[in-house]
Amino acid sequence: MAQTQDHTYIGTRPIRPDGLEKVTGKANFGADTTQPGMLHGAVLRSPHAHAQINAIDPADALALDGVYAVVTAADFPARTDISVGRKRFFENILASKKTLYNGHPIAAVAAQTKALAEQAAQLIRVDYTVLEHVLDMREAMQPEAPLLHEDMFTQGLPTPPEKPSNISQFTTLTKGDVAAGFAQADVIIERTFTTPMVHQGYLEPHACVADKQADGNCHLWCSSQGHFGIRDMAALALGMDTGQICVQPAEIGGGFGGKTVVYLEPLAIKLSEKTGRPVKMVMTRDEVFRATGPAPGTINTVKIGCTRDGKITAMAADLLFESGAFPGSPLGAGAMCIFAPYDVANIHIEGNEVVVNKPRVAAYRAPGAPQAMFAGESVLDELAQALGLDPIDLRLLNAAKEGSRATYGPKFKKIGFIECLQAAKSHPHYSQPLGANQGRGVAAGFWFNAGNNSSAEVHVAESGMIQIVEGSPDIGGSRAAMAIMAAEKLQIPYERIKVRIGDTQSTGFCNTTGGSRTTFATGMAVINACDDIINQLKGRAALTWGIEADQVDWHNGSAHPKPGINVDAPPLTLAKLARAFPKTGGPISARASLNAQGPGPSFAVNLCDVEIDPDTGKTHVVRYTAIQDAGRAIHPDYVEGQMQGGAAQGIGWALNEAYVYNHQGAQDNPGFLDYRIPVASDLPMIDTKIVEVHSDTHPYGVRGVGETPIVAPLAAVASAVSHAIGKRMPDLPLTPERVLDALEQTR
Repeated sequence: MAQTQDHTYIGTRPIRPDGLEKVTGKANFGADTTQPGMLHGAVLRSPHAHAQINAIDPADALALDGVYAVVTAADFPARTDISVGRKRFFENILASKKTLYNGHPIAAVAAQTKALAEQAAQLIRVDYTVLEHVLDMREAMQPEAPLLHEDMFTQGLPTPPEKPSNISQFTTLTKGDVAAGFAQADVIIERTFTTPMVHQGYLEPHACVADKQADGNCHLWCSSQGHFGIRDMAALALGMDTGQICVQPAEIGGGFGGKTVVYLEPLAIKLSEKTGRPVKMVMTRDEVFRATGPAPGTINTVKIGCTRDGKITAMAADLLFESGAFPGSPLGAGAMCIFAPYDVANIHIEGNEVVVNKPRVAAYRAPGAPQAMFAGESVLDELAQALGLDPIDLRLLNAAKEGSRATYGPKFKKIGFIECLQAAKSHPHYSQPLGANQGRGVAAGFWFNAGNNSSAEVHVAESGMIQIVEGSPDIGGSRAAMAIMAAEKLQIPYERIKVRIGDTQSTGFCNTTGGSRTTFATGMAVINACDDIINQLKGRAALTWGIEADQVDWHNGSAHPKPGINVDAPPLTLAKLARAFPKTGGPISARASLNAQGPGPSFAVNLCDVEIDPDTGKTHVVRYTAIQDAGRAIHPDYVEGQMQGGAAQGIGWALNEAYVYNHQGAQDNPGFLDYRIPVASDLPMIDTKIVEVHSDTHPYGVRGVGETPIVAPLAAVASAVSHAIGKRMPDLPLTPERVLDALEQTR
């Protein structure tokens, strides 16, 4: 395992800065904001999966006492000069000519109370012509299928198509000669795997408050994964300048990728504009399921060939991703990730994205990778079984390493996949004997990680306390991570640093918290700003001592004359320098903005043991171990929490979770009673092992850790179940009924 540099604060486990407010209930989340004179909004949603909208009549709703306004798509700016993709964005906020899924917003109402707004919404009369809908991807791809968009032509084909279709995108990735690779193989296995549409399962519904003022400016309070992104999307929908909207971030009660898109915000702003009063909108759980972005269902076919000694000669994949009613699935990311852990000369991946009459999908932790790698890792598991090889040894024989070229283009720099495999093989879990009706699964996970734009400010108070202001919402403990990195750089106690998430008008631009980018990119901005602070402090110390700034060192939280510099004075601590600010030039602050490049990719290996009840088919996860390369764990508790959380979500995806639709195209399980996410009694204690292979593109070696944990569990659980029952299980979720049926076939 790679050696890591000794640090004072990095790698420690201090209490999170926002912990006390959250456990005592004092933290403000999206629905907690109130404003004087505030109205409440509600949305009328389509009862049809596919229908033409002939007319909308709000008269009965507006006749109710206490109802102030109704908005429809006609109230938003006409955008005739925009691309087809932007048009889809607007149509998902409010349907105009057609409704494309059950739950599609048709109109919104502002009223004195939420109950009254909901009542009024149901009084809006809509004249529909119901159209044939399509929910199945394979059916949607047929020439005779009902078209969702008459102006949508498949993108990415070598020859532009002449007719529209429900296939929105075709993509390919190729490396080497896959036909020649398969010709060299002694063993070839090809299988098709399916995964359902699933929800991120965040506990806090979408919520916002908007206050549009008479001067055209707007203040917006909301819970999101990126308030700058919300600002930009809301401005686009409303035809406003981004500078007119100030978004104040609330704490976030979970997102996992699902809170990166606007749903309510443009509606609340438009209702506030019409009424001249603040408007609050909060989704019900039913609305969250029916009308926000889940992860896509997929049908993925994988073919892998290898020699008798286990050397992989070729890998091929045919990926089919549903995107819901509008284009925008993570097909590309799935194609990038599926075979990324392996150094194989011949690879061919192609995929299609298909629109169906379901809500438009959104990101869900490592979007696209869990579904794709479920297929790839399952075939590798079956290959190891066919060859009589240990599944970890098969992966070690073909593992990507520094210098390996990924299918999607770049050569890997220093990576930790081999170290993760070695840690898995030597883990006590891997040698533990299995009991009756038990099986063990092994799977790898990968995510390429993101960098992008971040900003941060660092201010020194008169007492020497440090205030950090940055624009990345804290989802997984980023406040603590920023404070730890600042403490390490400045060499002052963690407790002397406070971190605030600034609104869009009080801090510099930050991309959305997603893609495992925040600790890497925003952390780098904090580090750069702290470097500036240190240089300024050294200048103040030099002024005090009457020497040059380049004759001053900074260590242990103090300025010191460099060796050989004749200064008869004790070191100047940050606190002493801060108290002298009025005499040495005034306050000290620093700002840093950057576009972070080269985020180190992250690899994981998961081990899962299950036990099957032969009478009911119920799967019980008896042991689970998650192993992952974090580069450098800034706060190990939060890294372990990410690993455990991803495992829990992946276990639910593998065993229980799925959107269920009826013949009318309506979801039958839009709530946590019938859409069953794992609870504590469903899970074992999830063991973790953090591997640390330093990433050279970050000052402290950081790799993002938020996405990778959810990638391996689908395959690890499914392979464990397959071994326990003696039959490969290619279709998720592995419900008791499905497992019992497979058991009956093997008896």
